[in-house]
Amino acid sequence: MNEIDPKKANQKTRESWDKNAAYWDEYMGEGNDFVEVLCWPSIERILDVPPGSRVLDIACGNGLTSRRLAVLGFDVFAFDFSPVMIEKANQRTPDSLDNLKFQVLDATNENALLRLGEENFDAAISNMALFDMAEIDPLFRALSRLLRPGGSFVFSVLHPCFNNPHTILQAELEDRSGELITNYSIKVSKYLSPSTEYSVALRDQPETQLIFHRPLQVLFNSGFEAGFVLDKLEERAFPADHPPGKSSLSWGANFNQIPPVLVARMRLLQ
Repeated sequence: MNEIDPKKANQKTRESWDKNAAYWDEYMGEGNDFVEVLCWPSIERILDVPPGSRVLDIACGNGLTSRRLAVLGFDVFAFDFSPVMIEKANQRTPDSLDNLKFQVLDATNENALLRLGEENFDAAISNMALFDMAEIDPLFRALSRLLRPGGSFVFSVLHPCFNNPHTILQAELEDRSGELITNYSIKVSKYLSPSTEYSVALRDQPETQLIFHRPLQVLFNSGFEAGFVLDKLEERAFPADHPPGKSSLSWGANFNQIPPVLVARMRLLQ
C-alpha cells in the first residue's frame, strides 16, 4: 500500500489494537510458542541488569512480559497506547506484584515519554512491538535521555529479512534420486524499501492491523543516530524437534534454519 501520514497511521493502529485487545488477550494469555521459545529466553538472557533495576517495558500489550520481569525482581514501569490493552494488563496482574505499574502512553510521543524522567531507568525492553509503531525515531531519541549512561534497550521484532509482509512460506516436493523430499523455504519479494501494510497477525482477529516494515539499516540506524551501539544480536528459529504447528507451513520445525524473530540489545554510549 502507499505510505500514509505517520499521525494517521498511528491513530489507525491504536484503533485496531483497541478492537483486537480482548481477542489478543484471550489468545496470548501469558504467552505462546513465539514468546516461550523465541523471544523470552533471549530477552531474559541479554537484558544484563541485576534484580532491583528499574526497567521500562514499551508497548507492553496485556503485560505478559512485564509480569515476568516483575517476578524476577525488577522495578517495572510498563505502558501501551491502547487503553483497552492496559485494562487487560491490570486485570491479569495480581496485587502482590507491587513492583509493576501500568500506564496508557504512546511510544511515538517523544514529549510524553520524556515526562517519565531523564535517566530514570537502567534498561528498557520492547517485545514484538517496534513493527507496530508508525515511527520509532521519537522513541529512540527519548530513550537516549530516559536511560542512565550505559543503559540498554533490548527488543524483539519480526525478522525483517525473513518474516515481513512481503515474504511467503513455501513447500516444494522434490524427487531426489528416487526419494520424495519436501523442501521448506522462504520467498522474499521485497526487503530494502520501508513499507506499511495491512496484516492479520492472528487468524480471525476482529480487525486488520498495520505492520511497519523496516529493513535492518533503517531499524538500527534509528538507534545509532540517537547515541546507541549494537552489542548483542540473536536470530531466533524454532528447533528441529519443535512440535509441528497446525499447518506444515506454520513457523516451526520445518523452518528451523530460518529465523522468524530477531532479538537485539542496543546500549547507550556513556
